[in-house]
Amino acid sequence: MPRKVTKKLQRELKPDRKYQSVLVQKLINKSMLDGKKLTAEKAVYSALETAAKKVESENPLEVFEKALKNISPSFEVKSRRVGGANYQIPFPVSGHRQLHFAFTWLVQAARARKGMPYSQRLALEIVDAYNESGAAFKKKDDTHKMAEANRAFAHFARG
Repeated sequence: MPRKVTKKLQRELKPDRKYQSVLVQKLINKSMLDGKKLTAEKAVYSALETAAKKVESENPLEVFEKALKNISPSFEVKSRRVGGANYQIPFPVSGHRQLHFAFTWLVQAARARKGMPYSQRLALEIVDAYNESGAAFKKKDDTHKMAEANRAFAHFARG
């Protein structure tokens, strides 16, 4: 099996039932626990509608897409051993990996919140991402700061 996920190995995902969006389907799949897709679906749809109400928008899909865009990283750091020392080297992040990080951080941040149902936690995290605040946005910001701090080692990426 190849190390890199080629186009051939990526699965084609069907859009969700309500919004006909592949992105919403990916969020449902990331939110799912123990194979309970219907439960995850209900929670995600509820969260999207709640988030749209909170930012006073009629279209929940627009709110979600803007939130995703705000938490998608454009740089990441990878460790690389050069001459006995480990360096954190900044690399640009490609499209499908950007989405992977965004979904993972969004779901992790929502699960880390306590004291309310998952749909409300996810809605609050989407609103925070839309407003460029919250745990998922902070994670992206930290990643970018780390890449910026290690920009001096970028020349090791080519070698």
